[in-house]
Amino acid sequence: MTIDTATEVFEEHRPVLMGVAYRMLGRVADAEDVVQEAWLRWSGADRTEVREPRAYLVRIATRLAVDRLRQVRSRNEAYVGPWLPEPYLTDFGDTAPDTAERAVLADSVSLAVLVVLESLSPLERAVFVLREAFGYPYADIAAVLDRGEPAVRQLAGRARKHVEERRPRYEVDPAERRDLTERFLAAADGGDLEALMSLLAPDVRLIGDSGGLSKAPLRVIETADKVGRFLYAVAQQGVPDVSYRSLELNGGAALLVLSGGKPDSAVQLDVVDGRIQCVYIVRNPEKLVSLGNR
Repeated sequence: MTIDTATEVFEEHRPVLMGVAYRMLGRVADAEDVVQEAWLRWSGADRTEVREPRAYLVRIATRLAVDRLRQVRSRNEAYVGPWLPEPYLTDFGDTAPDTAERAVLADSVSLAVLVVLESLSPLERAVFVLREAFGYPYADIAAVLDRGEPAVRQLAGRARKHVEERRPRYEVDPAERRDLTERFLAAADGGDLEALMSLLAPDVRLIGDSGGLSKAPLRVIETADKVGRFLYAVAQQGVPDVSYRSLELNGGAALLVLSGGKPDSAVQLDVVDGRIQCVYIVRNPEKLVSLGNR
């Protein structure tokens, strides 16, 4: 296999490697580092014995991600305020050939699910991602992690139970989410508190992630009254030279708020029965860098 061929093979599988690494780590920069390290190992390896490049590369990327996840756990423990995954501009490309598979991939990368995955052990998270998001057989996952298949099945069962107990129990219609996102923006930007309150579920939650690097609530805000009044106050203060961009983040409709053309915050909503159940606001500038280049 020549260098040019090796590059072509790697680029063919890059989206899958990035998908695995991001779901494992919840940060675009960390995932890109893992993919880059996987490339270095692939380019320097003896590829004459590699029969299945995709399996070989996924094994490398997964093991690197497990190691990286163990390293960053201490970093997240010292995080200032609530932690949210880094917003990920969703583009599944050829990894989702049909609507059903796209829906599975979108769910596995949603903010709500990634927050739950953060509470799993690195090995549980790896097994869950490979099994639930990418449909890998248990035998293949065992080979990736160098574990016995019975142990992998046990990890999968434990991870699935944990996630199912904590993940949102609803399906969101994409069109409904886009509509509510547009109405949410209109009400908040227009300072219409009554319209804003009408969109919020009674037990709505607002989670703001700043990492202590910008202004955002240091605790989760709960109930429609508190969330509505907080958003109204923020709208009254305004953002200098504000503009908005609609885009798809983490498999769903979202808003990118820009100040002077630069990302100020990313906003995404969870919707249940036509009402906003959760508002996610990412304002940590380090987590918005990748969106500024889009």
